[in-house]
Amino acid sequence: MELLQIVQPLLGWYETHARILPWRDEPTPYRVWVSEIMLQQTRVEAVIPYFERFLAELPTLQDLAEAEEARLMKLWEGLGYYSRVRNLQKAARLVISEYGGRLPDEPEKLAKLPGIGSYTAGAIASIAYGKPAPAVDGNVLRVLARVTANRADISETATKRAMEQDLKQIYPQGRAGDFTQALMELGALVCLPNGAPKCGECPLAALCLAKEQNRTEELPVKAAKKARKIEQRTVFLILNGNHVLIQKRPERGLLAGLWEFPSADGSLTKPQALEWLNTRGFHPERLKRLPKAKHVFSHVEWHMAGWLATVPELPALNGLLPAQPDELLQTYTIPAAFKAFLKEYLDFIQSS
Repeated sequence: MELLQIVQPLLGWYETHARILPWRDEPTPYRVWVSEIMLQQTRVEAVIPYFERFLAELPTLQDLAEAEEARLMKLWEGLGYYSRVRNLQKAARLVISEYGGRLPDEPEKLAKLPGIGSYTAGAIASIAYGKPAPAVDGNVLRVLARVTANRADISETATKRAMEQDLKQIYPQGRAGDFTQALMELGALVCLPNGAPKCGECPLAALCLAKEQNRTEELPVKAAKKARKIEQRTVFLILNGNHVLIQKRPERGLLAGLWEFPSADGSLTKPQALEWLNTRGFHPERLKRLPKAKHVFSHVEWHMAGWLATVPELPALNGLLPAQPDELLQTYTIPAAFKAFLKEYLDFIQSS
């Protein structure tokens, strides 16, 4: 099977089956770039409202470069992987200083900008600039592995590079952006993972070697992920009147520079929680256990217990900051990891 055979059926299918998405309406380099960064490890449905709000607030690359960090983080709040938006702004500033405010159209130059790898560089170059530059993500790897019955491990860089080179040879002139998006779309909507492709809806079914060989459940081949590390934590909602105490996380590492409720390692019992509070100068009038919560990061899971403590007065706060409900909703960025505890605080204030 020659890979070139997939081009026309795929483009024909895309013309009638492509989803209507806001970044496709006007595929400028800036809009394509922002959408692709948001779509990393995030579902399309979740990204749409964030994309629309982000572009309404920061419609140009210059606006992004000049945005205050607190505003930027608040626009990204809930999307997670906050290093993405920090790199987005770093890259915007570099584009202004080194390229006169215009994103370069060459994949090699794009890939040197912070937060832009070969996939995002290919997406921008092909979709926004019409260059024959492959954008090979998990969806595309899966499609190609099945169509060609390729048993190489798709988690290996060498496999990805080989598939990029194969695709470069077949890019249709004048349809680069459509071809890139058609491959992505087929993987997202039809050539689904975990042995569940919708072969009856696939425009490449007659060409697909995995289907012919009845191996769609075996392909693609991918090395098993390492098990996530599990960390036990105890989160404290320390309330003084309507105020709750928050603190800023370190500028490096997980959730760098964002705001959180204070916490302790381990799952603390009531006596342990009370001791933790007392040693920090907090003497609660009330200590209430909160429902447990869990948050999954890419390589670690937080299993969180929680306590709500109401205190009549605040000692020296040592980096802790009292915040009110409207400030948490409008000013300070609280990561999704603490969403359940933020809700507990807001519900408690409303019912008090």
